[in-house]
Amino acid sequence: MIILNNNVLSKVESLSNQIIEWRRELHKHPELSFQEYNSARFIANQLSTIKNVKVEVGVGLPTAVIGTLSKGIGPTIAIRADIDALPIQEENTHSYTSETAGVMHACGHDAHTAIAIGVATIMSELFEELDLNGTVKFIFQPAEETVDEFGKTGSPYLIESGILADVDCVLALHMNPEKEVGTVLVHDGYSMANVDVFEATISGTGGHGAYPHLTIDPISLLGQVIQSINQIVSRKVSPLDAAVISICEIKAGSASNIIPKEAYLSGTLRSYKPEVRKEIIEHLYNSFELTRLFGGDYELKIIEGEPALFNNVEVNAVIRDSIKEALPNMVIENIPFGLGGEDFSHMVNKVPGAMIFLGCAINDDVKRELHTPIFDIDEKALSLGVTIFCHTLLKYFTSNALLPTKTALEKIEN
Repeated sequence: MIILNNNVLSKVESLSNQIIEWRRELHKHPELSFQEYNSARFIANQLSTIKNVKVEVGVGLPTAVIGTLSKGIGPTIAIRADIDALPIQEENTHSYTSETAGVMHACGHDAHTAIAIGVATIMSELFEELDLNGTVKFIFQPAEETVDEFGKTGSPYLIESGILADVDCVLALHMNPEKEVGTVLVHDGYSMANVDVFEATISGTGGHGAYPHLTIDPISLLGQVIQSINQIVSRKVSPLDAAVISICEIKAGSASNIIPKEAYLSGTLRSYKPEVRKEIIEHLYNSFELTRLFGGDYELKIIEGEPALFNNVEVNAVIRDSIKEALPNMVIENIPFGLGGEDFSHMVNKVPGAMIFLGCAINDDVKRELHTPIFDIDEKALSLGVTIFCHTLLKYFTSNALLPTKTALEKIEN
């Protein structure tokens, strides 16, 4: 593999400036979920210049782009990159800041996309030079960040279109501003959270603030419910299981002397294991039942979001080996990615796959967290991402790695 390693590293180095330019061009022109028309056009144009890559636009969603590199009979490996941006006004001052008011690539999707185009460019060359057989499917997915009116992000739509029907495994990466360039998180099993949202209305009778004894006060009931909710994770869920419940919105009352009739609250539920997800929802209902003990009532709605991201152990083993061989100085950390959500989880629930978190922090002591107006990356991370994916693909196409034998769901059930 030494000759292959040097070959890939040389190709990545030659392409590195171009990868940076792709990322910056995308960064300057961010688009929100389900609206990525110019981004899709840009991606399709770049892919169309790559030899032997078939380009399809509008698969599953109008702004989805699929690039397929294929020759002969062999494994089919997918690389997924999300392409949408966030409704955030950028506060950075570099030369390629967002030119769209109130919209910003604050989660690194511009980097993910540029890396995937870079992998397509290099793998096209390697397919010819090494006479590789198989298929690489590059999935440029819209709408990872936001649901539509049907409560769906982009990943389920693309899955429903059948893009994974012939795929043996699927790979993805995410920028990680908490780690420096040269560090990568590769974690087996549950690595990002189930994401659910709750919305609730607590009902009382309301009345005059001077005569609370004549009312059923929903704000008082709200206090009881909040206290109970805050004890669910600390007293009802095992401390060995990852879970969090956050109340993020409360609305009640309109004047200083009027006890309102209703109080509204909403928040988020996060967990890893399916059984914990179910458990905290059951305890949430029990917390709201307190309102009825004191004469009030409630309506509670649970909006189910992404399932937890489950990284396939066999796929991760290939990724780790690829990193060690190609980039022996990289630090590989086996820790979960946190309780954020990621709709790539839908894909790894269908076929074996894994996502890695790639360190991208700029070394200047400024915290540029995801989803903030000053988020930015050290662009040296781009070449590392391309290198990791190219080497992982080569291990599959040169038969130096076995394809995974079980899907994420099969592993969970076993």
